[in-house]
Amino acid sequence: MNWLIENEALLRLAAFAGLLLLLLTWQRAAPARGDSTLARRQGVNIGLVVIDTLILRLAFPVLAVGLALHLNARDDGLFNRIDWPLWLAIPVAVLILDLAVYWQHRLMHSIPLLWRLHRVHHSDTGFDVTTGVRFHPFEIAVSMAIKLGLVWVLGPHPAAVVIFELLLSLGSLFTHTDVALPKRIDRALRWALVTPSMHRIHHSVRREETDSNFGFHLSVWDRLFRSYRDSPALPETTMPIGLDTFRQPGDQTLVSLLRQPFLPRSKLNSAQKNQ
Repeated sequence: MNWLIENEALLRLAAFAGLLLLLLTWQRAAPARGDSTLARRQGVNIGLVVIDTLILRLAFPVLAVGLALHLNARDDGLFNRIDWPLWLAIPVAVLILDLAVYWQHRLMHSIPLLWRLHRVHHSDTGFDVTTGVRFHPFEIAVSMAIKLGLVWVLGPHPAAVVIFELLLSLGSLFTHTDVALPKRIDRALRWALVTPSMHRIHHSVRREETDSNFGFHLSVWDRLFRSYRDSPALPETTMPIGLDTFRQPGDQTLVSLLRQPFLPRSKLNSAQKNQ
């Protein structure tokens, strides 16, 4: 357990790079849609994750695992006031963190200011593993602030935070991969986990489909809170991906994505009429 915590950064980097390479290979060998062949948009998405990582390191003196270590050493936080075994405390903490991310995701869609940040992710007109790292730096900062606040209140064991952070980054890669599992396997997995086909619905251009399937890892939250959608209106292999707006090549450059949340509403309305 101590090894997991002490080597958290290296472990996360190695797992992320290894899974990214594996999924890039898989989607190129057996693409569901062919979006993974668009190298230019992949490069822009990777550029965003590099910027996001740099900003996190510069803007936050301590990240989630570091804060959990600090709280654990001082016995601060709700979990440190409950006398229970680690085999129970760690899974419960991971579940609570996952539930929090589900609701954070729903709020990103329902609060206009947050949607301005989150729509950078949804404005991708393709769907492949690199979409899983396409987030505006300000959204990443907001997400980290929320996560730090939750860790501060809960005081979970640092190992739980390491496990959750691993699941969050690796799960985002898997659920955005440009593949479709065999239907029988996909249906079986969906009772517990979010699959690429399930999450692809969330990236449909149809707003009622975009506002569904918010889960990152566990499909139970969507079923429990009535946001689960079984299938899209159009075939997942050909349905339009993205938003009604921001569909032109000029909207998809790295600079345009960084500027997008700050565009005045008048320009958004004008762009929508011209597309």
